[in-house]
Amino acid sequence: MQKPAAIPTVKALYPWLVVALLLVAYTLSFIDRQIISLLVDPIRRDLEISDTQISLLQGLAFALFYTLMGIPIAQWADKRSRRNIIVIGIAVWSLMTAFCGIAKNYWIVFLGRLGVGVGEAALSPASYSMIADYFPSDRLSTALSVYGAGPYFGSGLAYILGGATIAYLDSLPELSVPVLGAVASWQLAFMLVGLPGLAVALIIYKVVREPDRKSSASVVTTQTTFLRDVIPYMWHHARFYFFHAVGMGLVALVAYSTFSWLPTYFVRVYHIPIAEVARNIGLLILVFGTLGIFAGGRLADYLQVRRAHVDGTMRSVCMGAFFLAPAVLGATVTGSATVSFIFVGIVFFLVAFPFGAGVAALQMATPPHFRAQVSAVYLFVNNLIGLALGPTAVALFTDYVFKDDNAVGLSIGVVGALAGMASCVLCCLTLRPLREMLERTDAQSRDQGDTTSVLVQGA
Repeated sequence: MQKPAAIPTVKALYPWLVVALLLVAYTLSFIDRQIISLLVDPIRRDLEISDTQISLLQGLAFALFYTLMGIPIAQWADKRSRRNIIVIGIAVWSLMTAFCGIAKNYWIVFLGRLGVGVGEAALSPASYSMIADYFPSDRLSTALSVYGAGPYFGSGLAYILGGATIAYLDSLPELSVPVLGAVASWQLAFMLVGLPGLAVALIIYKVVREPDRKSSASVVTTQTTFLRDVIPYMWHHARFYFFHAVGMGLVALVAYSTFSWLPTYFVRVYHIPIAEVARNIGLLILVFGTLGIFAGGRLADYLQVRRAHVDGTMRSVCMGAFFLAPAVLGATVTGSATVSFIFVGIVFFLVAFPFGAGVAALQMATPPHFRAQVSAVYLFVNNLIGLALGPTAVALFTDYVFKDDNAVGLSIGVVGALAGMASCVLCCLTLRPLREMLERTDAQSRDQGDTTSVLVQGA
């Protein structure tokens, strides 16, 4: 008698299985993306390059194709199987991460990082769109927050496992790989973190089903194009999309600049071994980054559902952004390693806090047939500001303003504080246009429902 009731339960749990698998993919993407931050000094030594050149590998090399390829891939995702796009992307970035391990000069590593960016560009626009079709709006912030925990799981594991792996590889007298011969520890680290992604791609291909796309009052039956349809829609609502993209991009700038340079800061300034730094930072990211994104998503759902704030998603974002600047300064200018680590945990909580809610606001404000492409524009701006500029801004301050490798902490503090204050202002400016957009959409849905009811009664 109980078996029929199990069917809805299985159906209700399946979307969370999809989110869990996408979370694993997102986690791996950040392991592959962030492992380079633990390899700064070995790569600098072997390739004879500067902090600024390293920052280009951390940021620009990855972000260049990641941002440029995001929009055309998202157009594909709005028309074709999002599941297949994700699978292909995982395979590409995994192979290109391993490719970085065969590098013998700076430009080969640069080329590999370009390829990683191409692959990872396929993941988030398609994932955002799929998740939005699997969940109702009152649970969307939480679902996207679970998926959004990927960077913090990934970065945390990259530091913890990467630091331990690098320490072990450094302890070996000589490293050799069949066909390639002798390799440095940083080269083998790239190979070891890259190849497991191929297994994840296969699992997602076998398990995840493409969901039906939701309809809305504004859905059209003709094919949409980016230039003819999406750009005019975003231009018409430019106040929301501009302030949202730039404000969230500045939060990302704080995140990427700290992720990229904090390990080097603790090694250079406090002379702590890289394995210990990696373990401490990794644990802080895992705990506080994960708590931050869940807390932001839950607060957004509470404000929206319980407090009836239609703009609850962005209210949650603004609350987190408000505390960013003082937290970054506390992490980098106190002069105490212990106090710095405490503030680092607070920084990781705060940079994570806005992202589930911020992405949910974007999905709720955008018609279903535009979501992947609008998400790609958001990610384009977010990564152009956060990933391409964040690590390099810190390196430029260190190399050309302070002209001292040991001033990297001060560089992180200046860049993070300025970006944090600006992000708070811009995110607050999204509140009114977001309310107007959501109220208009709700009114259109009610009008469509009334019209349908009249037609049914007339029939």
